[in-house]
Amino acid sequence: MKLYNTLTRKKEEFVPIDKNEVKIYSCGPTVYNYFHIGNARPFIIFDVLRRYLEYKGFGVKFVQNFTDIDDKLINKASEEGVTVKDIADKYIAEYFVDAKGLGIREATLHPRATENIDAIIDIIKTLEDKGFAYNVDGDVYFSTKKFEGYGKLSHQPLEDLEAGARIDVSEVKRDPTDFALWKKTKNGGATIGCNAGKHVATVECSAEPSWDSPWGKGRPGWHIECSAMANKYLGKTIDIHSGGKDLVFPHHENEIAQSEAANGQTFSNYWVHNGYINVDNRKMSKSLGNFFTVRDVAEKYGYDVVRFFMLSSHYRSPISFGVDVMESSKSALERIRACVNKLEFMKGNAGEQSSVSYADSSFAKEAYIATLDQNKQKFIAAMEDDLNTADAIAAIFDIVSLANKNMETLDISEITKTLDVMGELCDVLRILQTSDESSELSAEAEALIAQRAEARANKDWAKSDEIRDKLKNMGIIVEDTSQGQKITTL
Repeated sequence: MKLYNTLTRKKEEFVPIDKNEVKIYSCGPTVYNYFHIGNARPFIIFDVLRRYLEYKGFGVKFVQNFTDIDDKLINKASEEGVTVKDIADKYIAEYFVDAKGLGIREATLHPRATENIDAIIDIIKTLEDKGFAYNVDGDVYFSTKKFEGYGKLSHQPLEDLEAGARIDVSEVKRDPTDFALWKKTKNGGATIGCNAGKHVATVECSAEPSWDSPWGKGRPGWHIECSAMANKYLGKTIDIHSGGKDLVFPHHENEIAQSEAANGQTFSNYWVHNGYINVDNRKMSKSLGNFFTVRDVAEKYGYDVVRFFMLSSHYRSPISFGVDVMESSKSALERIRACVNKLEFMKGNAGEQSSVSYADSSFAKEAYIATLDQNKQKFIAAMEDDLNTADAIAAIFDIVSLANKNMETLDISEITKTLDVMGELCDVLRILQTSDESSELSAEAEALIAQRAEARANKDWAKSDEIRDKLKNMGIIVEDTSQGQKITTL
């Protein structure tokens, strides 16, 4: 399998440190609100990466953090008159609601920043002892000039980064590109205590949480939490670090600097980043005010359509969100589901329809199975080529076309084989999460379906069509097949 490595700017053969436990760290949400579809893209993409690696036989340890201490949470808590922990707890719970709807498996571990203050302080102390960090009256900064190779992920020399950086009036750092590792408590911060050597925050309502440290009361900067948790839960060198393209600089650049400065070895062997989602030709973001939450979009289209939309383009390419593309995604997904439902219907009724013969098939059985296997290999080849889910979905549609073209002449072994292959491939992408036939029919609908079957048996085509139209108005589609009426609810 080849993955595009942002660090080297080329596709590289993926060779894990240990195939029994591929170590992946993926940046999670800052939990102060419902997450939007821009956030959802990396969550879905790297869920598929994890699933595909497991499909290939690798063991995977997948860590995705929650940033539960940040200015955004503090401001939200102040607005609502509750604690920062209240905000974090609420939106972590809401994250899991949307993630489950999107078919995103829970990570092996979901650590919170506030649960790892000891690990964060330890790595900052190491950086200070090694001369990479400096303390200015309780604020601790990382010195980028001390780390050789700063800028190697974003492929920008330090001089260019300095030119684009600035120093805020409130900051006392030595260089514009230096970044905060520890922030001292502002006036009105919470009271901090220690319990058995563990740092525990005593949080007052609407106050800024803080913890005891060698530099005084304060809280961690954003970048350091991921380095500390990756190191704690996955080790000093991991296989893959993933996230959105917007995190390349400064977040991931800073993670590399502080992790490799502290540990003296490579932080991550592969860096994988997904492209932006655009709305009206602009990158979607909360700062621009052009974002849509997953919850709102799913209410209109369904979580499964959101997931399908995300996987319909190559993960490194930008994608555009809009009504037309969502409607197209919905129709495409329904086409796959309709094919699967029809095959399942035929399989379930094959034993009762012993009079049906497949002997006159226009497509020889050997050729059908061979073509089915070829399309499966096309799917695998696409996924092996830098997780190309767009081409992988195209291979699934080739199977749909193959099955639909030969639907009425497939025998039970071909039906079963087709369902097995489609189920296997769709499960890797997790794109068939619900069934159109999951709804129970009302007694009235059941009676009408029976009356229509009787009308067709009596060759009363007018009555049959009349009942079909009545059922359609009730949201029930009836299709006539060689094995009886196939029912689909809308």
